[in-house]
Amino acid sequence: MSSLNLDDFTDLIERPDGGVRRDAEARRDRQIVPPGALGRLDELGEWLAAAQGSAPVRPVERPRVVLFAGDHGIAELGVSARPAGSASELVREVIEGGRPVSVLARRLGVPVRIVDMALDCEPDVFPQDVVRHRVRRGSGRIDIEDALTLEEAEAAFLAGVAVADEEADSGTDLVVLGDISVGGTTAAGVLVAALCGTDASVVTGRGGEAIDDLAWMRKCAAVRDALRRARPVLGEQLQLLATVGGADLAAMTGFLLQCAVRKLPVVLDGVVAAACALVGQRIAFRAPDWWLAAHKSGEPGQAKALDRMALEPLLDQGVKVGEGAGALLALPLVQAAAALAAELPEKPETADEKTGTPDEESVTSEDGTGGSAEETGSPEERTLGSEEEPEERQPEER
Repeated sequence: MSSLNLDDFTDLIERPDGGVRRDAEARRDRQIVPPGALGRLDELGEWLAAAQGSAPVRPVERPRVVLFAGDHGIAELGVSARPAGSASELVREVIEGGRPVSVLARRLGVPVRIVDMALDCEPDVFPQDVVRHRVRRGSGRIDIEDALTLEEAEAAFLAGVAVADEEADSGTDLVVLGDISVGGTTAAGVLVAALCGTDASVVTGRGGEAIDDLAWMRKCAAVRDALRRARPVLGEQLQLLATVGGADLAAMTGFLLQCAVRKLPVVLDGVVAAACALVGQRIAFRAPDWWLAAHKSGEPGQAKALDRMALEPLLDQGVKVGEGAGALLALPLVQAAAALAAELPEKPETADEKTGTPDEESVTSEDGTGGSAEETGSPEERTLGSEEEPEERQPEER
């Protein structure tokens, strides 16, 4: 039996500051560009202000990409375009700068952190800061065995919590969350199907590197068989992650929940991140308020999970590669929304708004007579004019 009490997260996680969000909305109403003219950028700026507890919103200056890595035993069934146990090759390519996320992160000036939770390789092939949280070598084949023991699932979950604390303590102000895995989308599909009460075919996609029809049928069968094992433990989320998840998925779930505790906003990448977020929502219902769906990956499981959490993706560019690349594309939009919300000038106040005085035409002079604000000249000139007016009108009166 696990000593970890997941119910604590329900009490620890608060919603983003509603009062600050209302202040941000009021400020937006006063800006020179009409509300709604910037589309979802308005909503993004207000969400970020509430998450920061600051109106006007502060710029996003220290974002970080965090990628949890692991191999999944289910890949042995040929459910992925990549061979089983090859996630370490992807990790090396990311480190060496040759993957899409590496190129985008370099271009945007965002550091990338990789956390090895269950790569199927010797730990000494990567730097210590990558492997120090590793729980095991590979995760079990979830169609016939548990992915992890309960103790391993707890260790992985707590490792994710620790990584979230490290990021929050180091000053990271926004996290782009993704995964590097082989077989991870199959485990994610099982979690989504179990939590949404759907069949395997509804959540099974073709992965980042698209598989053919035969591989897709094998993947559906694997999800179906794992789903039978998942249903009896639906009420215990840590046990669910141990049964049909994996060390990387358990860590991502703990990471997401602790980011919500620490009030650190997270941008979600693909189906694996969405599945972990769905587990996190089951643990603490307020947690999704701290997460932003970056893009549509094309995976049906992701669409199902985001719909259940009422998270609407920002982008739809058909990016399926995973590894946080699609989520990183959304980062400039978030930064742009913050800049617009903070830097757009407000509309100048009118005279009425400044003083609360009546309109110019109704201004009354000090002696009780009506006068126009456009009158010029000295008091003597105005007096002479008023004396001469009857003489000019006398011929007309006659």
